[in-house]
This record gives sequence, structure tokens and C-alpha cells, in this order.
Amino acid sequence: MEIAWPFSSSESLSAVSEQRLLNRFLDYVRVDTQAGFDSTSVPTTPGQLRLGAQIAEELRSLGLVDVEQDATGTVYGTVPATPGLEASPVVAFNAHLDTSPETSGRDVKPRAFVYQGGDVALTGDPTKVLRAAENPALADCVGKTIVVTDGTTLLGSDDKSGVAVIVEAAARLMERRELPHGPVRIFFTCDEEIGRGVEYVDLAKVNAVAAYTLDGEGAGAIDDETFDAMKAVVTFHGINIHPSIAKGRMVNSLRALGHFLERLPQNERSPETTDGREGFIHPVRILESGVDRAAVEMILRDFDRAKLESHLDLVREAAAATRVAFPGLTTEVEATEQYANLGPALARQPHIVQYAEEAYRRAGIAPRRTIIRGGTDGSFLTARGLLTPNLSTGEHNPHSPLEWTCLEEMETAVRTIVELVQIWAERSGR
Repeated sequence: MEIAWPFSSSESLSAVSEQRLLNRFLDYVRVDTQAGFDSTSVPTTPGQLRLGAQIAEELRSLGLVDVEQDATGTVYGTVPATPGLEASPVVAFNAHLDTSPETSGRDVKPRAFVYQGGDVALTGDPTKVLRAAENPALADCVGKTIVVTDGTTLLGSDDKSGVAVIVEAAARLMERRELPHGPVRIFFTCDEEIGRGVEYVDLAKVNAVAAYTLDGEGAGAIDDETFDAMKAVVTFHGINIHPSIAKGRMVNSLRALGHFLERLPQNERSPETTDGREGFIHPVRILESGVDRAAVEMILRDFDRAKLESHLDLVREAAAATRVAFPGLTTEVEATEQYANLGPALARQPHIVQYAEEAYRRAGIAPRRTIIRGGTDGSFLTARGLLTPNLSTGEHNPHSPLEWTCLEEMETAVRTIVELVQIWAERSGR
């Protein structure tokens, strides 16, 4: 690990606090917490339990109350209200302990330094270069501290930046008891990257009127919309027989699968050809592959529920066309809801996002509302009744060896939390 000092800092930031925040982050990324797609354990990997136990001990040492790590790996804790505000509404903050299973998170070698512009060569793999032209956000970080990997693993900023930000915010609230706020509940989840992040969260333990996930890119963003999401599994049942006598008798499911994929849109409705508010149909993996049976898993995404249903209709139409092309073939299309757009629910209680906007302004940054071409734990929490937009934590290039984070953007997130809990206390007293 290389750390270059001194760190850049605006006059309003404490160098000691910045260093402590960075040290927390570097400590957390050293623990391998990759989620596991195929594991049946809860959580799916032991590193998540290890990091959660470590953080629970940190929270106790800071003086938080009601700290626990339950059997599912979820960590809970409470920053007590300042005197006289014990009856104020409880506000919660959440981040996830796991990292993506798509790229290794073992033996992460972080490098922190003051960025001076230009491309950044990653020291462990000469083919991995963080290019300024491909990362326009770097231009805003000249003179600031960024953290990268050596190019052989991901960094884990998604979402250990969020974890570090929340723990540091809790530490500052415990140190500065003169800042007025109600009870602040924090909780850290496991297996968010494979869609199980809040499956085991006990909302009665959280007991909050609103929550915020800290799992966003850059600084100043409030993600108040996510995709509506479905998973679709399309299964093809063919007829297998020895190839020597197969004429007119064999129905090859693998060939049918290829035909089906070709029927899907090639120049639209795919991740490769869409952006903004455009949705997509995305085949993600072959589940089974054989002459007699083949299956493909797909994800369907859109911000508009009617359009999401149209994506599913198109999948069914492609499966029907494949049945016609392969007489004797049968198909099944099994669709499962994954998560819902959190936008409509947040629109009914606009103060939750408005308070976050004001907190950003108080922290010295212009807020911006953004959409996520994906989902967050907040999507699931909102569907369960706990409205939860997502806030920035300095993440960039998630799920990649080119992942990086910016310390000053993380620091902004800490200050935003500190301001946000005070705003909730102010508004509840009116």
C-alpha cells in the first residue's frame, strides 16, 4: 500500500478527520467480502461476517447503543439523540458490506495519492490504465486525494466508501454532542450485489421514518429513481437422439437457444445500445446447455412499468417464434419481479429528498437529482415501506479493476450526513 502525504484539504476540513476517514476505508477494503452467486450460506461468504463483526466492535467503542450483528450478518447500531430530542423521528443510514462477485476482491492493494492530472497507470497490471479521457470525473479531482487498486482486483469502494462514510459520520456525531439531532439508526447489510441485501433486514429494529443508502457515485447526487426490474428465465425442451439417426427426429435445444437470442433486438433494448431513461433486455448467463434442454437467464429493466411489460412481451414473442422454427420444441418463460422503481413512492413524500438537497447545500456542494440504471438496497427498502433514496459516496467505476474513489467526495458525504440529521431534527420541531 502506498499513501502519499500531505492530503489536499479545504479550509473547512480537518486533516485529522480526513486521515481517519481514509484509514477506515483502507482498513475495510483489505477484508475480502465478495458476495457469492452460488452459495447457499447466509451471508454467502465468511468475509462479510468478519468485516461486520469488526465494524460492530468499532461502533461499540464509539459509544453507539443497541449495537448487534445478527445471525444473517446484518449490523445495527444507534447514535443516541442529543438531550431533549429523544422523541424526534428516527432517521436511518445504510450501506452494504459485500463487493461484486464479478471481479476479485481478495488481497486488495490500495494506493492513495494526490491526483495531479493525466492518466494513472496501475502498478500490478501494465494493461490497466485509468485514462483521464475515459474518466471525465477525474478532472474534478485534480489536487484531491484519490484511491486506486493495483489493477489486479476491484477496490471495493462499492460500497466500502459508504460504510466508511457512515461509521465516520457516527464518530463525529458522538464527538460533537452539541449538534442537535434525534436518534440516528445505522445498519449494514450483506449480499446486496446479488440482490439479497435487505432480504433479512428487520425493519422493526430499524424503526425509522426514512432512510438513505450511501452507495452512489461522485458527490452531490441524490438518486431518487431506479429501474423497475424483472428476471426472466427462458427454457427450451428439445428432443435428443443419437446423431446417426437424428434426421427428422432430433430437436436441438442449443440451436433453438441461439435462434431465440438472434430474435431479440440487436440495435436497441440492450445495455450496449441504451442510456438515460431507456430500458433493456439483457441475457446474462446460460443456466443449462444440452441438446434436450437449454435455458438462459435474462434481466429486464425500465423506468416505465408499461415498457418493462413490453420487454417481457417481446421475450415471449421471440420464444414463440423459436417454437415455430423448431417443430417439436417446447418453451417456458418464467418471469420474476426483482425490485421496483423507488421514484413514485418518494414523490409522495418529497421532503425526504428535499432535506437531502438542503444538507448538500449546507455541506458546500450543489445537489443534483439523478436516476440509477439499476437498483439499490433502497429499492427494496422502499418497496417494504421504508422510503430510501441513495446518496453519493465518491464511488467511480464500480465492479472493475479500474475502480477508484475520491477522499474529498467521501468527506463531503460525511458532512452531508451530519447536516442531514440536524435538518430532520429542526423540521420535526416545527
